[in-house]
Amino acid sequence: MNDWKKRLGMVYSTNPDCQFDTEQEQEADTLPQDKQKLRVFVERKGRAGKVVTVVKGFIGSADELKKLEKMLKNKCGTGGSAKENEIILQGEMKDKVITILRDLGYNNTK
Repeated sequence: MNDWKKRLGMVYSTNPDCQFDTEQEQEADTLPQDKQKLRVFVERKGRAGKVVTVVKGFIGSADELKKLEKMLKNKCGTGGSAKENEIILQGEMKDKVITILRDLGYNNTK
C-alpha cells in the first residue's frame, strides 16, 4: 500500500534499499468481563454544573468499549460518549449503572 499520508513526517533517504515501515498501534486485548475492574463515579466538576456518571477502567478494544457504551445508554435511556477507556453518561445513574454492569458479569465493579 502506497499511502502518502502515512509518510508525511518521513525524512528523505538516499538508500535504494530503504523500506518505509508504518508503526501500527496495538489495541489492548479485551479482558473477560469477570476480570475487568470498572469504577463508577458521579462527577460535576468541569462540566458546566451538569452531573454525569463516568465508568473508568475498561481494558479492551475501542469497538468493545463502544458496544458497552451503546448498551448502557440504551438501558439508562440517556446520552453519552466513550473515549480513552471511559464511558460518560448524562445524569446521575451510578446505582443503575452498577446494577447493569453486575448483571452483565462485571463482578469487580465499584
